[in-house]
Amino acid sequence: MTGDTERPSGPNLPAHVRDAVDELSVEELEDLADYAQALADWKREQPPASPDTAPEDAVDDDVVEDLEEQGVSMDPDDYDDVPATGAYITVKTTKIEDGKKYQYYYWQWREGGSWRNEYIAPVNPR
Repeated sequence: MTGDTERPSGPNLPAHVRDAVDELSVEELEDLADYAQALADWKREQPPASPDTAPEDAVDDDVVEDLEEQGVSMDPDDYDDVPATGAYITVKTTKIEDGKKYQYYYWQWREGGSWRNEYIAPVNPR
């Protein structure tokens, strides 16, 4: 390898994660890649979430208040594809650019062995 190749662009990660990864040696990066794949495989096998076991990023009272102020329904029956049970509202960050987070509310649920999502509204409407 001549060193003339272009450095690969990284995924859209928080700066503190990207900076820490940039400091790793080749061997540590290979170990991290193996670990990340094993962790992703493990997470795929976890039992489906339910409203009682929703992840920590599921909505709290502030989110409920925000959605009410926006006039957005929090009733899964008001959405075509969202199941009446087992779905919960979560906040997803789709990208971070120039320090600005692009965040949206989604319904999220397990269907078979995969996660399903349905868009609800932006966190900070313009």
